[in-house]
Amino acid sequence: MTELPEYLTIRPELEFSDASSADLLSHVLAQIRLTGDRVYPSALAPEGRLKLEAEAAHVCIVTKGRLHIQGDEGGASVVNMGDLVMLPHGVGDLRLQASSVPAAMVLCRFRFDPDSLRAMVSGLPKCIHIRQAEGEGWLEGIVHFLMLEASDTQPGAALMVSRLIDLVVIRTLRSWIHKGPASGWLGGLSDPRIASALKAIHEQPRQRWSIETLAAIAGMSRSSFCERFTALVGRSPLRYHNEWRLALARDLLVNRGARVGEIGLSIGYASEAAFSRAYKAYFGHSPRVDHRLHSHIEH
Repeated sequence: MTELPEYLTIRPELEFSDASSADLLSHVLAQIRLTGDRVYPSALAPEGRLKLEAEAAHVCIVTKGRLHIQGDEGGASVVNMGDLVMLPHGVGDLRLQASSVPAAMVLCRFRFDPDSLRAMVSGLPKCIHIRQAEGEGWLEGIVHFLMLEASDTQPGAALMVSRLIDLVVIRTLRSWIHKGPASGWLGGLSDPRIASALKAIHEQPRQRWSIETLAAIAGMSRSSFCERFTALVGRSPLRYHNEWRLALARDLLVNRGARVGEIGLSIGYASEAAFSRAYKAYFGHSPRVDHRLHSHIEH
């Protein structure tokens, strides 16, 4: 392991306190890791059904005709030419079918890292629909680059595809937030009161937050704050705080290689033992597993 003694005196809140360079959404999205491995065109005959790999997440951009989606919470919906749909949890019980005319689309296949920020990933709806007008011009441009890379066999093509899919997913989530969804994890960012509490948690992960303090930051009563936060975020405030700290800890273990005990203390745990118990309960293995993996890769 490469020693980083200067890290040991740097607290996480100081690294993430520069609001001018890292907004709240960036904090969240930085903890969402995914692997995109394929971009490809697809065509459907009239009333043909789109078949997708069940376990993978997908982005679908319609380039001709229209699709009908059945099985979503809101009932059947129509995806017109130029629209995008993202299926964060895979196709599941959704049915994507062409209308009475042929349809064509560009598909991006990806998977979320199982150790990504789980509160966010699990809180996403089954289907996110971004209409062409809501894409603010970026959708048309990204399709051009996706199709160029889909047929490119030059060295580095796989990396380009993966990075482009990263961009598409992040841009889709950002556009979805701006629509102001009524529910779902990222809906918390569209509520100014809840967003203020989330901002405090993200900027000061080491702080021993209480419900009363976070409710005061949000300008709400304790009960109203807890109810609203849990409804939007999908986690109670203190559970979310703990999961955010552990997500940061894993990132530091994997990418910084600092000592387990030092990382636990830096994110607010009183002891290495307490940190290790919480880490194992959340990720299913001790922090030393990730620490050893990082050290092995380095050597």
